Amino acid sequence: MSVSRDAAARTGPGPRPDGGASGDPGDVLAGLGGSWTWLLASALATLVPGVIVLVWPDETLHVLAVAVGLYLLVVGVFRFVAAFSPKEHGERLSRLLVSVLFVLAGVLCLRHPLQTVAALSLIVGIVWLVSGMLTAYAALAVKDLAHRGFVLGAATLGVVAGIVVLALPTQSALALTRLLGLWLVLLGVAELGVAFAWRSALRRTRTERVPGPGPGTTL
Repeated sequence: MSVSRDAAARTGPGPRPDGGASGDPGDVLAGLGGSWTWLLASALATLVPGVIVLVWPDETLHVLAVAVGLYLLVVGVFRFVAAFSPKEHGERLSRLLVSVLFVLAGVLCLRHPLQTVAALSLIVGIVWLVSGMLTAYAALAVKDLAHRGFVLGAATLGVVAGIVVLALPTQSALALTRLLGLWLVLLGVAELGVAFAWRSALRRTRTERVPGPGPGTTL
């Protein structure tokens, strides 16, 4: 979720000696993961399921488990790709761990034997808590992080969401649906803020890199 200022200047695939775009998979992932539209899509993957479960809260626990499982899998893929955008290996490791955690949790949610209110609450609560802590660590560890406050805010919201889901007992699928839906919407909005903040950082970086007209330049 966090991207450094230096990475803002390297959001596209690296050039080849002949001037074309590099076909290296790492460069492709770096260019894709460093784009603000990729962060925007990841935010929408969190926001949309939250809106859906709030609009239709009376669905069965099975439907809720499938919806949450798919959300975790999709977001896990988005975060895996985004992990290749920075060059700082410490941050990359934490983001890769978060992506693996999301994917594993998504698989667990889709397993039929685990479809209980308690199991679903435990899985989602742990994912949000751990991912929020790792995101906060990355935000504090990375130098020259663009819009550090936005990233820390989203990380804090994830930690709080995990604590709330783990601490508040939910006795029914309806209560769990409303709780998860509310936090998904809040997290999605926070991630939207991070995506637009990253777009602003990219535009500012590109503007700074474009040289202005020289003293003798005629406009």
